[in-house]
Amino acid sequence: MQTSSFTPKDLNDGFVVAINIEAKAEESDSVAAILEGLVGPTMAEPGVKLFLPYRSPTSPSSFFIFELYVDEAGWGAHQETPHFKKAVAELLPRLTRRERIPFVPYVRILEHAGSK
Repeated sequence: MQTSSFTPKDLNDGFVVAINIEAKAEESDSVAAILEGLVGPTMAEPGVKLFLPYRSPTSPSSFFIFELYVDEAGWGAHQETPHFKKAVAELLPRLTRRERIPFVPYVRILEHAGSK
């Protein structure tokens, strides 16, 4: 996995996809394992800045994935990778809900607080 150091400005520059998924109760641990297996190969993609899966500590079947791409084309390229296609094929039968929402920045964050 690549090591990265991003400033707030870097993190605000790109194409974000927020994903909420709900696993079937008996499939929660399997979903967690599939998501964990996606981190390394996804972070190695040239169009990916961050791929961060989260699991709710109060609702173990609920997952949130924060994906930050260089641009929308990076998201498109990610969806064409073998690891993505394999993971989706394994995930979908284990889920009760999947919601993917793309976002782009609308407020520019300055490199240093107080800069104009």
